[in-house]
Amino acid sequence: MPEEDISKYLRLDKLPHIWCPGCGNGIVLHAVLRAIGKLQLDQDKVAVVSGIGCSSRSAGYVDFNTLHTTHGRAIAFATGIKLARPDMTVIVLTGDGDCAAIGGNHLIHAARRNIDLTVVVFNNSIYGMTGGQSSPTTQPDDIAATAPYGNLENAFDLCELARASGASYAARSTTFHATQLPLLVEKGIQNKGFSFLDVITACPVYFGRMNKMPEAVDMLKYQRDNARNIKQWSTMTDEEKGGKFVIGELHNKPAPEYTDLYAALRARLKENK
Repeated sequence: MPEEDISKYLRLDKLPHIWCPGCGNGIVLHAVLRAIGKLQLDQDKVAVVSGIGCSSRSAGYVDFNTLHTTHGRAIAFATGIKLARPDMTVIVLTGDGDCAAIGGNHLIHAARRNIDLTVVVFNNSIYGMTGGQSSPTTQPDDIAATAPYGNLENAFDLCELARASGASYAARSTTFHATQLPLLVEKGIQNKGFSFLDVITACPVYFGRMNKMPEAVDMLKYQRDNARNIKQWSTMTDEEKGGKFVIGELHNKPAPEYTDLYAALRARLKENK
C-alpha cells in the first residue's frame, strides 16, 4: 500500500510525535494503518483504544473513534465499547507493561470470553516512558533500571498466555519483519473473536543502552538474528530454541464470539417473555 494512502488515518495536526529516534512504535502503528486500509474499513466504525505508556500515545495520532484510558485498563474499556457497539471494529494498542502487568487480568478474561477485539502489543521488554523498569516480558538476566544486576524473573510468552486463556487468534512478528507485520494484523482484524498480536519492537534509549544494543540498528539486527518462523521452530530442539523466539501465525482456531452469544441470549429472553 502506498504511503500516501494512510495519511487520511492520521491526525496530522498532532504530529510530530513524541517517540524517541530509533523507537519501533511508528513501524507498528504504520502496520496497523496499512491493515485497516487494505480491509477498507469504514473510518467512522473503527475504535482505537489505548492505555498508558509510549505505545499508548498512538491513539492520539490516528483519526478514528479513539479513547486514551487509564493504565492497564485499555482492554476493559474496549470490551465496553464492543458490547455497546458490536458493529464496530475495536482495536487496542498497548504496551507489554500496560497489557501484561497491571492489565494482565483484563487480558486473560477478554481472551477467555473470546470477545471480538484485536489487541496489538508493542512489546519492547521494558517500561520506556517511566525510566526503564523491568516488565513482564523482560527476559532473565536482561538489565533494567529495577534490575541493574540482571532480571531474576521469568518472562511471559504473551502469545501462549493469550492462547491458553482462550484467544482464537494469536500471532507474533517484529519491527524488522515490516512486510509480514501488516498481514498478521489484517488477519487478526478479520478473525471473529479475540485476536492477539505480540510485536517485538525496539526501545534503544532504555532497553538497548542497558543491554549492549545502544543503536536502533543493533536492536533490529537482534530481531533479525533471533526470530524463527514457525516452520523452522517446529524442527528445532529445545537447546536450539534457547535465546530465540518464534514469529508468524501461532494460533488460529475459530470459536463462538462473546457479543454474538450475548445477542442470542437477549433474543431468547425476549421470546420467552
